[in-house]
Amino acid sequence: MASSVARRLTVVPAERRDQVVDGLRAELAQSRLAPTLPTREAFSGLLDGGLRKGCSYVVQGSNALTYALLAEASAAGSWTGMVGVQDAGIEAAARLGVELDRLVLVPEPGPRWLTVVGTLVDVLDLVVVRPPTPAYDAETRRLAARLRERGGVLLVHGDWPGAEQRLAVTESRWYGLGDGHGHLSAREVTVTADGRGPQRTAKLWLPGGDGGVHLAEAAPETTDLTQWRQVKAG
Repeated sequence: MASSVARRLTVVPAERRDQVVDGLRAELAQSRLAPTLPTREAFSGLLDGGLRKGCSYVVQGSNALTYALLAEASAAGSWTGMVGVQDAGIEAAARLGVELDRLVLVPEPGPRWLTVVGTLVDVLDLVVVRPPTPAYDAETRRLAARLRERGGVLLVHGDWPGAEQRLAVTESRWYGLGDGHGHLSAREVTVTADGRGPQRTAKLWLPGGDGGVHLAEAAPETTDLTQWRQVKAG
């Protein structure tokens, strides 16, 4: 945060730096007051205004879904972290909008992984974790209290008690692959969200032909949609 502020101050004349600092303080105060972290517009039908601060979410079926949920907050300046995700596709995360210079990776946290997650929750806005071992209820309650106190968001790959919502890719359809030839250029997915309130479902391009995340209301921008391959998300 401090280095980012310093970089912004170097592009303005010295006599205007106090004004810029005041503006940055106002931005920071506003972001802390906001009840949610922002998400892509495509998730508006699944989430109420974004990811609620102080809450945990279960994400299943797709690393790409996780990256897409991180992307908007990351682009807006939030720091993010991933713990225990050994198959994290960094290039895929970057293509979906995650800022890699504000991403902390701990692929092998060891047996004290909950301590690692708690430490990151103290300093990062969004933390992703794939628990390598089960956690006791008392441990998850302590982490939940810490999360509420800090106003962070936890995305969990796996079961997690007290999660605000469970988001899962339940079906996936790739476009652009012909009969033994061609390139996969877009993917249409069905995402369901279970939690407080009725179940919600949305069809998304993840990604679309332009590499972005959009509601599946129109064909993605690809060169060949005449042939496709359908797979069930595992």
